[in-house]
Amino acid sequence: MLPSEIARRAQVLNHSAVAITDHVDASNIECVGKVINAVKDIRDNWDIEIIPGAEITHAPSEIIDKLAHQAKKFGAEIVIVHGETIVEPVIEGTNWSAVNCPEIDILAHPGLITVEEVEMAKENNVALEISSRRGHCLGNGHVAKLAVEVGADLVVDTDTHMPGDLISYEMAYKVALGAGLKDNEIKKALKDNPERILKNKGLLK
Repeated sequence: MLPSEIARRAQVLNHSAVAITDHVDASNIECVGKVINAVKDIRDNWDIEIIPGAEITHAPSEIIDKLAHQAKKFGAEIVIVHGETIVEPVIEGTNWSAVNCPEIDILAHPGLITVEEVEMAKENNVALEISSRRGHCLGNGHVAKLAVEVGADLVVDTDTHMPGDLISYEMAYKVALGAGLKDNEIKKALKDNPERILKNKGLLK
């Protein structure tokens, strides 16, 4: 989808902000900058905050830090790493590299993440994703349990690839509830933690 369509569909679902984080590796990292003009137009004309970003995907874990810095250089305001989901052959070590990189904001669908990785995520303010995406969501319970025990931040994301993947706040609440989170923990994952990320980037007052 075009940035404008993503923004419009998110706005209809009553979201106040949406991030566009297309898959990147070393071959297309500069493409992050291509959405900037659309982002400016949308921010100027619509009542929704649109955030250009990048999702580092299936890249060698050794270059995640380099790619994250490059993404920021090209205009990414939020950087995500495609974690070691249990349904894809993501290289071992990706989660560890992501949670050790200060430029990473969210480790998406981290699968069977370890306690040590969750502790490092907490230390480096890397939020862990509870995913509504089919397949990626299979690790949600494990991720939620460890994050709550350690005190790491959680966010609920859609990992949208097509129009039907976008969900409402109410559905996101159900996804978080299904992951085993309690009401106060769900509020943090759906509201407090995303707002903190945006405030830290100067995107929310």
